Amino acid sequence: MKKAILLSFSLTLLIACNQSRDTRGIPGPEEVEAKAPDTIMDIQKQAEELKSQGYETFFYEEEGEKYLMQQYFIVFLKRGVNRSQDSTEAARLQEQHLAHLNRMADEGYLSLAGPFGDDGEIRGIAVYNTPNLKMADSLAKMDPMVKAGRLEVEIHPWWAAKGGELK
Repeated sequence: MKKAILLSFSLTLLIACNQSRDTRGIPGPEEVEAKAPDTIMDIQKQAEELKSQGYETFFYEEEGEKYLMQQYFIVFLKRGVNRSQDSTEAARLQEQHLAHLNRMADEGYLSLAGPFGDDGEIRGIAVYNTPNLKMADSLAKMDPMVKAGRLEVEIHPWWAAKGGELK
């Protein structure tokens, strides 16, 4: 079983790496993201650059530290209405779904994604790094699982410190 999972993951990664860079002509966030800011001036410059690209930001100060907050979009991937695919088709859609998520991550649009550990209505989440909800919605709906009706998306704006990480 482990070999099958590893093979599936490797195949998915290979497919994702061969995906075209074109995403409807939308420039990637890597074009506006600079290296980690070293000074307040660097943070302010990064904020100005993000705003010029349409991103929403604000500054938050706590205990003498200044943080650049950016709006991201959390996509809840919910159980869709069309789950009638046979196991072969469901497996094919899963491979395409993972390839889509890998492509979004490679292009800088996806900051975080993963499934939930239960069998509830919400199957997983994806955090999109886009200037607006319309773009996040468009990219999320490009997912083959969503197109097939196996998953549905529900999107909410979400604020996080720019460059923050999970611990």
